[in-house]
Amino acid sequence: MRPDDLPALHHTEHGPADGTPVLAIHGWTPDHRLMTGCCEPVFAARPRPYRRLYPDLPGMGRSSGAGVASSDDVLSCVEAYVDEQLGDSPFLLVGESYGGYLARALTARRAGQVRGLALICPVGRAVEQADRTVPRHQVLVKEIEVEPGSEFAEIAVVQTADTFERTEREVVVGVELADAEALARIRRRWVLKDDPEGGPAYEGPTLIVTGRQDSSTGYVDSWALLEHYPRATFAVLDTAGHNAQIERPELFGSLMNDWLDRVDHVGASSSA
Repeated sequence: MRPDDLPALHHTEHGPADGTPVLAIHGWTPDHRLMTGCCEPVFAARPRPYRRLYPDLPGMGRSSGAGVASSDDVLSCVEAYVDEQLGDSPFLLVGESYGGYLARALTARRAGQVRGLALICPVGRAVEQADRTVPRHQVLVKEIEVEPGSEFAEIAVVQTADTFERTEREVVVGVELADAEALARIRRRWVLKDDPEGGPAYEGPTLIVTGRQDSSTGYVDSWALLEHYPRATFAVLDTAGHNAQIERPELFGSLMNDWLDRVDHVGASSSA
C-alpha cells in the first residue's frame, strides 16, 4: 500500500499485458524516456513477449514530488507502484544510475520476486558524489562542436550527432521537467536508511554495466558490489561514460540479451 502522503507514479507501458513483467527505473533528474530509449530496442526484438513498465520517479517527469523528502520516500513510492501494477508476480528489474541504487534496495526487499537484475552505470557503494572513485572526464570521440558547459559537454565521452540527438531526446527532455524543489528535499536525505547489500546475497542472474570513462559514478564503486551478486556479469565498457547505453549501443544490447538469456535459462531449469 502507498502511504497516504506520498504520490502515485506516472508511467508508460509497452508490450502485452500478459508478457513477462519488466520494471525499468531511470536515474536522477531525467524521466522514463531514458529507460525506453535504452531498453525498448532490446525487448522489442526478443522472441518472448515482455510487459515493460517505465515509471517516472517522484519529482521527475510527470510524477508529483509532493510530500517526498528522502530516497526512502522515493523507494516507498516505487514499492507501492510494484504492489499496484504487479502485486506478488515475479518480474525483471532494470535500474540506471540512481535508479540502480533504488533497484538494488528493491531487490533486497523482494529477492524472491525479482527474477533478474540489470544495473546500468549504477550508483555503487559510494553513494555521495564526493566519496566516489571516478576518472576525470575526457572526450575520446569528437565529431561535432558542442556548447561549452552544457550537460552533454560535461559528461559525453563520444560526441557525435547521434549521441547528441539521443541524449537530447532521452535525457535532456526529462531533466527539463524535473521539480527542483522536490529534488532538493530528497537530496538532503539522499542515502537510504538500509544498506541494499546489508542482507543475504542476491542469487538471481545479474548484469552490471559500467563505463570506463564514466566521470559521474565510475566503475570502481560498482566493482565493490560484485560479491553480493554471485550470478553477476560485470562489464566495463571502454569509450563509454555515464550514458554507456547511448555511446556503446551494440555492446550494451549484446550484454542485455545475454542477461535475458540467462534469466530464461534459470526459468526453464526451475520449471523442468
